[in-house]
Amino acid sequence: MMWAASARPKIGHRATSDVVVRLRTPEGRDEWLYCHSAVLAAGSDYFADRLSDSWPTCQILDSRYCVEVRCPDLDLSSHVNAFRLLYASEPVSRFGVRGALGVLQAAVHLGCPRIAAACADYLESAPWDEADEEEVLAAVPCLGGGAQYDRVLARLRPADPAPATAIFLSAFRHATAASSSSSASRELKSAAQEQLEYMLTEDDDAPLLALDVGDSGAVKSQVKDSVGGLLKRFSDFTSSALTRQLESSCSTGGGGDGELQQELHSFVSDISWVCQVLGKLEMMRCLAAYWVGASSDVVAVVDAVCLGSECLKTRLKVVEISAKVLEAVAFGNVVLPAEKTVSCSKVGLDSEVWQGLESAITSIVMTLPSNTQAEILSEWLQSKHAAFLDLTEAFDAWCYRSMVARRRLAFMNNINPTS
Repeated sequence: MMWAASARPKIGHRATSDVVVRLRTPEGRDEWLYCHSAVLAAGSDYFADRLSDSWPTCQILDSRYCVEVRCPDLDLSSHVNAFRLLYASEPVSRFGVRGALGVLQAAVHLGCPRIAAACADYLESAPWDEADEEEVLAAVPCLGGGAQYDRVLARLRPADPAPATAIFLSAFRHATAASSSSSASRELKSAAQEQLEYMLTEDDDAPLLALDVGDSGAVKSQVKDSVGGLLKRFSDFTSSALTRQLESSCSTGGGGDGELQQELHSFVSDISWVCQVLGKLEMMRCLAAYWVGASSDVVAVVDAVCLGSECLKTRLKVVEISAKVLEAVAFGNVVLPAEKTVSCSKVGLDSEVWQGLESAITSIVMTLPSNTQAEILSEWLQSKHAAFLDLTEAFDAWCYRSMVARRRLAFMNNINPTS
């Protein structure tokens, strides 16, 4: 039923009301509302049935129907607001997210589809904080099925694999893109790196990104392309930086270059981050092979560009990368040709950059041929940094194996004198 604005009855108007609604809670609180049967029946399925002739009995209170409605104590005010909305089309937004959620529950209880739809529309579009999300997640699923309630919960449901993969690849391209002088671009890159780590984190819950067998090839191919682009830019930078430093040394006698230091730190920070992601994707080989091959250039550019104590963070990033690469090789996650493995082991002897990697280097050394081990250990013992790099375990193992090897060789010669 539709009323003109001036003729529409008002809730609480005793002179014209023909229904008294008594809201009662289990705790004994109650609220009396003077209402109009035409308004209630038009807006509420519950009251359309309750006030119909088919309802068996109805109490009379001074010539008015009296209808008792039981509701939880915490929902009393929400039920009152729902009754008020039957009389006036007020925007649900005035109640806020939690208020609208309470009115939604009351509207469902009273069978008020118009009010329920307005609340659902508002909740779907309104911003929520974390506490609001918990409230919505606890209340809405209990309201029963329905497309409008599914829309409210849509933002809380996990994304399907295809959109999750698409956002991962887009974010990865941003995370490995060339650094920009724009603060907005730097913030976007930092946010992309942070969230990608979170997407791949495994704790009590499964990671946000789970690559199926069918999808992993395409995803890893695009990741490899992005990493390749980053390493190509880093190679170009190292070549250019060494050339500039050589020219600067010839003309001015050397000195640090703040711009080069900043750019170097940006590169090694990105590569260090990439190591973490590649480790989780089991793709360290595409970085390890490059890093081992470029190790001499990396050491040279670090020594040339990082001349002061202010470059300590950059050196530590290089250490982090080297440690992850050496660990991947040492634990067999990455298999490199023997000549590259030798280069990977020797790099610890050239600069203080590689201190603190004894365990990984020892594991690699002990997998090499005995003559190669002897060469590395000899260089280590002659190095001025020998005190900082502890290869005594590898040295002990080499001595023991060498003695055992002699006995084994003599034994084999005795068995087969013609060999």
